[in-house]
Amino acid sequence: MIVSLAWRNVWRSKLRSAVIILATILGICAGIFSAAFYKGMTDSRIEKAIMNELSHVQIHNPEFINSNEIHDYISNADELKRKISLLPSVAGVSNRYVIYSMVSSAETGAGVKILGIDPEAEKQTTRLYTQLLEGDYFKEKRKNQVLIGHKLADKLKVKLNSKVVITLLDVDNNITYGAFRVVGIYKTANSGFDESNIFVRKSDLSKLINLPPDVCHEIAVLAQKNDEVEGIKSKIEEIVPNLKVMSWLELSPEVRYMAEAMDLMMYIFIGIILLALLFGIVNTMLMVVLERTKEIGMLMAVGMNKQKIFLMILLETVFLSLTGGVIGVALGALISKHFETTPIDLSSWMEGLSGMGFDTLIYTSVEWPILINVTIMVLITGVISALYPAYKALQNDPSEALRTE
Repeated sequence: MIVSLAWRNVWRSKLRSAVIILATILGICAGIFSAAFYKGMTDSRIEKAIMNELSHVQIHNPEFINSNEIHDYISNADELKRKISLLPSVAGVSNRYVIYSMVSSAETGAGVKILGIDPEAEKQTTRLYTQLLEGDYFKEKRKNQVLIGHKLADKLKVKLNSKVVITLLDVDNNITYGAFRVVGIYKTANSGFDESNIFVRKSDLSKLINLPPDVCHEIAVLAQKNDEVEGIKSKIEEIVPNLKVMSWLELSPEVRYMAEAMDLMMYIFIGIILLALLFGIVNTMLMVVLERTKEIGMLMAVGMNKQKIFLMILLETVFLSLTGGVIGVALGALISKHFETTPIDLSSWMEGLSGMGFDTLIYTSVEWPILINVTIMVLITGVISALYPAYKALQNDPSEALRTE
Protein backbone atom coordinates (compact mmCIF):
# COMPACT_ATOMS: atom_id res chain seq x y z
CA MET A 1 0.00 0.00 0.00
CA ILE A 2 2.80 2.44 0.91
CA VAL A 3 4.51 1.81 -2.44
CA SER A 4 1.39 2.48 -4.53
CA LEU A 5 0.52 5.51 -2.39
CA ALA A 6 4.03 6.95 -2.86
CA TRP A 7 3.86 6.42 -6.63
CA ARG A 8 0.49 8.19 -6.88
CA ASN A 9 1.79 11.07 -4.76
CA VAL A 10 4.66 11.61 -7.22
CA TRP A 11 2.14 12.42 -9.96
CA ARG A 12 -0.22 14.59 -7.94
CA SER A 13 1.64 17.60 -9.29
CA LYS A 14 2.46 16.41 -12.78
CA LEU A 15 4.21 19.57 -13.94
CA ARG A 16 6.50 19.82 -10.93
CA SER A 17 7.43 16.14 -11.08
CA ALA A 18 7.94 16.32 -14.85
CA VAL A 19 10.35 19.25 -14.48
CA ILE A 20 12.46 17.41 -11.90
CA ILE A 21 12.44 14.19 -13.94
CA LEU A 22 13.37 16.06 -17.13
CA ALA A 23 16.24 17.83 -15.35
CA THR A 24 17.45 14.47 -14.04
CA ILE A 25 17.22 12.89 -17.50
CA LEU A 26 19.21 15.69 -19.14
CA GLY A 27 21.85 15.77 -16.40
CA ILE A 28 22.41 12.02 -16.29
CA CYS A 29 22.33 11.72 -20.08
CA ALA A 30 24.98 14.44 -20.38
CA GLY A 31 27.06 12.74 -17.68
CA ILE A 32 26.92 9.33 -19.38
CA PHE A 33 27.78 10.78 -22.78
CA SER A 34 30.68 12.79 -21.33
CA ALA A 35 32.00 9.69 -19.58
CA ALA A 36 31.78 7.68 -22.82
CA PHE A 37 33.43 10.49 -24.78
CA TYR A 38 36.41 10.83 -22.43
CA LYS A 39 36.72 7.06 -22.14
CA GLY A 40 36.83 6.77 -25.92
CA MET A 41 39.38 9.57 -26.16
CA THR A 42 41.60 7.90 -23.56
CA ASP A 43 41.32 4.45 -25.14
CA SER A 44 42.21 5.94 -28.52
CA ARG A 45 45.28 7.69 -27.07
CA ILE A 46 46.46 4.47 -25.42
CA GLU A 47 45.94 2.43 -28.59
CA LYS A 48 47.79 5.01 -30.71
CA ALA A 49 50.67 5.14 -28.23
CA ILE A 50 51.00 1.34 -28.23
CA MET A 51 50.57 0.76 -31.95
CA ASN A 52 52.53 3.75 -33.28
CA GLU A 53 55.11 4.55 -30.62
CA LEU A 54 55.77 1.96 -27.93
CA SER A 55 54.45 -1.56 -28.61
CA HIS A 56 53.34 -3.48 -25.49
CA VAL A 57 56.72 -4.48 -24.07
CA GLN A 58 60.28 -3.24 -24.62
CA ILE A 59 63.56 -4.87 -23.59
CA HIS A 60 66.80 -2.94 -23.02
CA ASN A 61 70.22 -3.26 -21.53
CA PRO A 62 69.75 -1.80 -18.00
CA GLU A 63 72.60 0.66 -18.64
CA PHE A 64 70.96 1.93 -21.82
CA ILE A 65 67.89 3.15 -19.89
CA ASN A 66 70.06 5.66 -18.03
CA SER A 67 72.80 6.46 -20.53
CA ASN A 68 71.34 6.02 -24.06
CA GLU A 69 74.92 5.23 -25.09
CA ILE A 70 75.49 3.34 -28.32
CA HIS A 71 77.73 0.71 -26.68
CA ASP A 72 75.06 -0.28 -24.10
CA TYR A 73 73.48 -2.82 -26.43
CA ILE A 74 71.80 -6.23 -26.13
CA SER A 75 73.96 -9.13 -27.29
CA ASN A 76 72.68 -12.27 -29.03
CA ALA A 77 69.61 -10.27 -30.12
CA ASP A 78 68.48 -12.59 -32.93
CA GLU A 79 68.35 -15.64 -30.67
CA LEU A 80 66.40 -13.68 -28.05
CA LYS A 81 63.98 -12.50 -30.71
CA ARG A 82 63.42 -16.10 -31.83
CA LYS A 83 62.73 -17.31 -28.26
CA ILE A 84 60.34 -14.45 -27.49
CA SER A 85 58.43 -14.89 -30.75
CA LEU A 86 57.68 -18.50 -29.73
CA LEU A 87 55.90 -17.41 -26.53
CA PRO A 88 52.09 -17.79 -26.52
CA SER A 89 50.09 -14.60 -27.18
CA VAL A 90 53.05 -12.77 -28.79
CA ALA A 91 51.96 -11.13 -32.06
CA GLY A 92 55.31 -9.73 -33.16
CA VAL A 93 58.90 -8.99 -32.17
CA SER A 94 61.25 -6.38 -33.64
CA ASN A 95 64.91 -5.62 -32.90
CA ARG A 96 65.96 -1.98 -33.18
CA TYR A 97 68.97 0.28 -33.01
CA VAL A 98 68.20 3.42 -31.02
CA ILE A 99 70.51 6.41 -31.32
CA TYR A 100 69.97 10.00 -30.21
CA SER A 101 71.73 12.36 -32.57
CA MET A 102 71.29 15.02 -35.28
CA VAL A 103 69.69 15.17 -38.69
CA SER A 104 70.21 18.14 -41.00
CA SER A 105 69.05 19.40 -44.36
CA ALA A 106 70.37 22.15 -46.60
CA GLU A 107 68.27 24.59 -44.54
CA THR A 108 68.60 23.59 -40.89
CA GLY A 109 69.08 20.74 -38.41
CA ALA A 110 67.34 19.10 -35.46
CA GLY A 111 67.99 16.66 -32.65
CA VAL A 112 66.18 13.37 -33.24
CA LYS A 113 65.82 9.80 -32.12
CA ILE A 114 67.09 7.53 -34.89
CA LEU A 115 65.55 4.07 -35.00
CA GLY A 116 67.25 1.44 -37.10
CA ILE A 117 64.64 -1.19 -37.93
CA ASP A 118 63.99 -4.29 -39.95
CA PRO A 119 61.00 -2.99 -41.98
CA GLU A 120 59.21 -6.33 -42.19
CA ALA A 121 59.64 -7.15 -38.48
CA GLU A 122 58.52 -3.62 -37.58
CA LYS A 123 55.23 -4.22 -39.38
CA GLN A 124 54.47 -6.87 -36.73
CA THR A 125 54.96 -4.50 -33.79
CA THR A 126 53.82 -1.04 -34.97
CA ARG A 127 51.53 0.49 -37.59
CA LEU A 128 54.10 2.93 -38.89
CA TYR A 129 53.68 1.55 -42.40
CA THR A 130 49.99 2.59 -42.35
CA GLN A 131 50.69 6.18 -41.31
CA LEU A 132 52.38 7.44 -44.50
CA LEU A 133 51.20 10.74 -45.97
CA GLU A 134 53.58 10.51 -48.92
CA GLY A 135 56.01 8.02 -50.38
CA ASP A 136 56.62 4.35 -49.64
CA TYR A 137 57.59 2.20 -46.70
CA PHE A 138 61.10 1.03 -47.67
CA LYS A 139 59.81 -0.59 -50.85
CA GLU A 140 62.75 0.24 -53.08
CA LYS A 141 66.01 -1.70 -52.91
CA ARG A 142 68.28 1.35 -52.80
CA LYS A 143 70.37 2.05 -49.73
CA ASN A 144 70.12 4.79 -47.12
CA GLN A 145 66.36 5.39 -47.10
CA VAL A 146 64.74 7.34 -44.27
CA LEU A 147 61.17 7.89 -43.06
CA ILE A 148 60.50 11.15 -41.24
CA GLY A 149 57.45 12.70 -39.60
CA HIS A 150 55.55 15.51 -41.30
CA LYS A 151 56.38 17.92 -38.47
CA LEU A 152 60.09 17.24 -38.85
CA ALA A 153 59.81 17.56 -42.64
CA ASP A 154 58.29 21.02 -42.17
CA LYS A 155 60.99 21.95 -39.68
CA LEU A 156 63.82 20.80 -41.97
CA LYS A 157 62.05 22.21 -45.04
CA VAL A 158 62.39 18.93 -46.93
CA LYS A 159 60.00 16.89 -49.02
CA LEU A 160 59.85 13.50 -50.69
CA ASN A 161 63.19 12.51 -52.31
CA SER A 162 65.06 15.27 -50.49
CA LYS A 163 68.46 14.43 -49.04
CA VAL A 164 69.23 14.70 -45.33
CA VAL A 165 72.46 14.07 -43.44
CA ILE A 166 72.54 12.08 -40.22
CA THR A 167 75.42 12.88 -37.86
CA LEU A 168 76.27 10.43 -35.09
CA LEU A 169 79.00 8.76 -33.04
CA ASP A 170 80.05 5.21 -33.88
CA VAL A 171 80.85 2.52 -31.32
CA ASP A 172 84.39 3.90 -30.97
CA ASN A 173 83.11 7.45 -30.32
CA ASN A 174 84.19 8.70 -33.73
CA ILE A 175 81.96 11.24 -35.51
CA THR A 176 80.47 9.80 -38.66
CA TYR A 177 78.02 11.03 -41.28
CA GLY A 178 75.53 9.44 -43.63
CA ALA A 179 73.47 10.91 -46.46
CA PHE A 180 69.93 9.53 -46.58
CA ARG A 181 67.10 10.00 -49.05
CA VAL A 182 63.57 10.75 -47.78
CA VAL A 183 61.37 7.98 -49.19
CA GLY A 184 58.38 8.47 -46.92
CA ILE A 185 56.73 11.10 -44.72
CA TYR A 186 54.48 9.79 -41.96
CA LYS A 187 51.90 11.38 -39.70
CA THR A 188 50.63 9.94 -36.41
CA ALA A 189 48.19 11.40 -33.87
CA ASN A 190 51.17 12.63 -31.80
CA SER A 191 52.88 15.64 -33.40
CA GLY A 192 55.67 15.51 -30.80
CA PHE A 193 56.53 11.98 -31.91
CA ASP A 194 56.45 13.02 -35.57
CA GLU A 195 58.90 15.84 -34.92
CA SER A 196 61.50 13.80 -33.05
CA ASN A 197 61.66 10.29 -34.57
CA ILE A 198 63.14 9.08 -37.84
CA PHE A 199 63.35 5.51 -39.15
CA VAL A 200 66.10 3.91 -41.25
CA ARG A 201 67.07 0.34 -42.08
CA LYS A 202 69.21 -1.43 -39.49
CA SER A 203 71.55 -2.61 -42.23
CA ASP A 204 72.19 0.97 -43.42
CA LEU A 205 72.76 2.28 -39.90
CA SER A 206 75.02 -0.63 -38.95
CA LYS A 207 77.56 0.36 -41.60
CA LEU A 208 77.87 3.81 -40.06
CA ILE A 209 78.20 2.91 -36.39
CA ASN A 210 80.25 -0.33 -36.66
CA LEU A 211 78.27 -2.27 -34.09
CA PRO A 212 79.08 -5.97 -33.67
CA PRO A 213 76.76 -8.35 -35.55
CA ASP A 214 73.66 -9.73 -33.85
CA VAL A 215 73.14 -6.85 -31.39
CA CYS A 216 70.43 -4.23 -30.85
CA HIS A 217 69.49 -1.53 -28.36
CA GLU A 218 65.81 -2.35 -28.06
CA ILE A 219 63.54 -5.34 -28.57
CA ALA A 220 59.88 -4.38 -29.07
CA VAL A 221 57.17 -6.96 -28.40
CA LEU A 222 53.50 -6.71 -29.37
CA ALA A 223 50.91 -8.83 -27.56
CA GLN A 224 47.81 -10.21 -29.22
CA LYS A 225 45.61 -8.64 -26.50
CA ASN A 226 46.15 -5.84 -24.00
CA ASP A 227 45.21 -7.99 -21.02
CA GLU A 228 48.00 -10.46 -21.86
CA VAL A 229 50.81 -7.92 -21.47
CA GLU A 230 51.72 -8.66 -17.84
CA GLY A 231 51.82 -12.41 -18.48
CA ILE A 232 54.10 -11.94 -21.49
CA LYS A 233 56.34 -9.59 -19.53
CA SER A 234 56.78 -12.18 -16.75
CA LYS A 235 57.71 -14.90 -19.24
CA ILE A 236 60.21 -12.62 -21.00
CA GLU A 237 61.82 -11.78 -17.65
CA GLU A 238 62.45 -15.51 -17.18
CA ILE A 239 64.17 -15.67 -20.58
CA VAL A 240 66.28 -12.50 -20.10
CA PRO A 241 66.84 -12.11 -16.33
CA ASN A 242 69.76 -9.71 -16.83
CA LEU A 243 67.91 -7.28 -19.09
CA LYS A 244 65.34 -4.57 -18.29
CA VAL A 245 61.83 -5.59 -19.36
CA MET A 246 59.22 -2.82 -19.30
CA SER A 247 55.55 -2.76 -20.25
CA TRP A 248 53.93 0.20 -21.98
CA LEU A 249 52.61 1.37 -18.60
CA GLU A 250 56.20 1.76 -17.38
CA LEU A 251 57.48 3.17 -20.66
CA SER A 252 54.82 5.86 -20.77
CA PRO A 253 53.52 6.50 -17.23
CA GLU A 254 51.93 9.77 -18.35
CA VAL A 255 49.46 7.79 -20.50
CA ARG A 256 48.52 5.64 -17.50
CA TYR A 257 48.10 8.70 -15.28
CA MET A 258 45.99 10.32 -17.97
CA ALA A 259 43.68 7.27 -18.06
CA GLU A 260 43.36 7.31 -14.27
CA ALA A 261 42.74 11.06 -14.26
CA MET A 262 40.06 10.71 -16.93
CA ASP A 263 38.24 8.05 -14.86
CA LEU A 264 38.41 10.25 -11.78
CA MET A 265 37.28 13.33 -13.69
CA MET A 266 34.36 11.37 -15.14
CA TYR A 267 33.01 10.47 -11.70
CA ILE A 268 33.65 13.98 -10.37
CA PHE A 269 31.64 15.41 -13.28
CA ILE A 270 28.75 13.02 -12.70
CA GLY A 271 28.99 13.70 -8.95
CA ILE A 272 28.61 17.46 -9.57
CA ILE A 273 25.52 16.81 -11.70
CA LEU A 274 24.01 14.60 -9.01
CA LEU A 275 24.83 17.16 -6.32
CA ALA A 276 22.93 19.82 -8.25
CA LEU A 277 20.03 17.41 -8.70
CA LEU A 278 20.11 16.57 -4.99
CA PHE A 279 19.47 20.19 -4.01
CA GLY A 280 16.70 20.44 -6.62
CA ILE A 281 14.98 17.30 -5.33
CA VAL A 282 15.35 18.35 -1.68
CA ASN A 283 13.77 21.72 -2.50
CA THR A 284 10.91 20.05 -4.36
CA MET A 285 10.21 17.52 -1.60
CA LEU A 286 10.29 20.24 1.06
CA MET A 287 7.60 22.07 -0.90
CA VAL A 288 5.62 18.84 -1.12
CA VAL A 289 5.87 18.27 2.63
CA LEU A 290 4.84 21.85 3.45
CA GLU A 291 1.88 21.68 1.06
CA ARG A 292 0.72 18.39 2.61
CA THR A 293 1.12 19.31 6.28
CA LYS A 294 -2.58 18.80 7.01
CA GLU A 295 -2.68 15.55 5.03
CA ILE A 296 0.35 14.13 6.85
CA GLY A 297 -1.16 15.19 10.19
CA MET A 298 -4.39 13.40 9.30
CA LEU A 299 -2.48 10.22 8.41
CA MET A 300 -0.74 10.35 11.76
CA ALA A 301 -4.06 10.97 13.53
CA VAL A 302 -5.68 7.88 12.00
CA GLY A 303 -2.82 5.66 13.11
CA MET A 304 -0.08 5.71 10.45
CA ASN A 305 3.17 5.52 12.42
CA LYS A 306 6.25 7.64 11.78
CA GLN A 307 8.16 4.79 10.14
CA LYS A 308 5.49 4.48 7.44
CA ILE A 309 5.38 8.27 6.94
CA PHE A 310 9.16 8.28 6.56
CA LEU A 311 9.05 5.33 4.14
CA MET A 312 6.32 6.99 2.04
CA ILE A 313 8.34 10.20 1.57
CA LEU A 314 11.53 8.20 0.98
CA LEU A 315 9.83 6.17 -1.75
CA GLU A 316 8.39 9.30 -3.37
CA THR A 317 11.85 10.83 -3.59
CA VAL A 318 13.47 7.63 -4.84
CA PHE A 319 10.75 7.19 -7.49
CA LEU A 320 11.24 10.78 -8.59
CA SER A 321 15.02 10.51 -8.94
CA LEU A 322 15.14 6.92 -10.18
CA THR A 323 12.57 7.50 -12.94
CA GLY A 324 14.64 10.33 -14.40
CA GLY A 325 17.91 8.55 -13.63
CA VAL A 326 17.06 5.29 -15.38
CA ILE A 327 15.70 7.08 -18.45
CA GLY A 328 18.78 9.35 -18.45
CA VAL A 329 21.16 6.39 -18.23
CA ALA A 330 19.32 4.57 -21.02
CA LEU A 331 19.22 7.65 -23.26
CA GLY A 332 22.89 8.45 -22.58
CA ALA A 333 23.86 4.85 -23.36
CA LEU A 334 21.92 4.88 -26.65
CA ILE A 335 23.51 8.16 -27.77
CA SER A 336 26.96 6.91 -26.76
CA LYS A 337 26.40 3.62 -28.61
CA HIS A 338 25.59 5.59 -31.75
CA PHE A 339 28.91 7.43 -31.58
CA GLU A 340 30.83 4.19 -31.04
CA THR A 341 30.52 3.69 -34.80
CA THR A 342 30.09 7.31 -35.93
CA PRO A 343 33.14 9.41 -35.01
CA ILE A 344 32.96 12.88 -33.49
CA ASP A 345 35.10 15.17 -35.64
CA LEU A 346 37.31 17.54 -33.62
CA SER A 347 39.41 18.75 -36.54
CA SER A 348 38.93 22.35 -35.41
CA TRP A 349 41.18 21.58 -32.42
CA MET A 350 43.69 19.54 -34.44
CA GLU A 351 46.83 21.41 -33.34
CA GLY A 352 46.04 21.24 -29.64
CA LEU A 353 44.92 17.61 -29.70
CA SER A 354 47.84 16.35 -31.80
CA GLY A 355 50.24 18.12 -29.47
CA MET A 356 48.95 15.85 -26.68
CA GLY A 357 48.80 12.75 -28.87
CA PHE A 358 45.01 12.61 -29.32
CA ASP A 359 43.26 11.77 -32.56
CA THR A 360 40.80 14.27 -34.06
CA LEU A 361 38.18 11.58 -34.74
CA ILE A 362 36.83 10.37 -31.40
CA TYR A 363 34.71 7.26 -30.95
CA THR A 364 32.84 7.01 -27.66
CA SER A 365 33.25 3.97 -25.43
CA VAL A 366 30.45 3.06 -23.02
CA GLU A 367 30.88 0.23 -20.51
CA TRP A 368 28.30 -1.56 -18.37
CA PRO A 369 30.12 -0.90 -15.06
CA ILE A 370 29.79 2.85 -15.65
CA LEU A 371 26.05 2.56 -16.34
CA ILE A 372 25.51 0.40 -13.25
CA ASN A 373 27.60 2.71 -11.05
CA VAL A 374 25.71 5.80 -12.22
CA THR A 375 22.36 4.11 -11.59
CA ILE A 376 23.47 3.23 -8.06
CA MET A 377 24.69 6.81 -7.54
CA VAL A 378 21.25 8.10 -8.64
CA LEU A 379 19.54 5.75 -6.18
CA ILE A 380 21.83 6.93 -3.35
CA THR A 381 21.13 10.55 -4.32
CA GLY A 382 17.40 9.86 -4.07
CA VAL A 383 17.74 8.35 -0.60
CA ILE A 384 19.89 11.24 0.64
CA SER A 385 17.46 13.76 -0.87
CA ALA A 386 14.61 12.23 1.13
CA LEU A 387 16.22 12.47 4.56
CA TYR A 388 15.66 16.13 5.38
CA PRO A 389 12.11 16.46 3.91
CA ALA A 390 11.11 13.25 5.73
CA TYR A 391 12.61 14.57 8.96
CA LYS A 392 10.61 17.81 8.59
CA ALA A 393 7.42 15.80 7.99
CA LEU A 394 7.97 13.79 11.15
CA GLN A 395 8.28 16.97 13.21
CA ASN A 396 4.61 17.77 12.59
CA ASP A 397 2.26 17.55 15.54
CA PRO A 398 -0.99 15.88 14.35
CA SER A 399 -3.27 18.20 16.36
CA GLU A 400 -1.59 21.33 15.00
CA ALA A 401 -1.25 19.94 11.50
CA LEU A 402 -5.02 19.28 11.29
CA ARG A 403 -5.70 22.98 11.96
CA THR A 404 -3.42 24.02 9.08
CA GLU A 405 -5.20 25.46 6.06
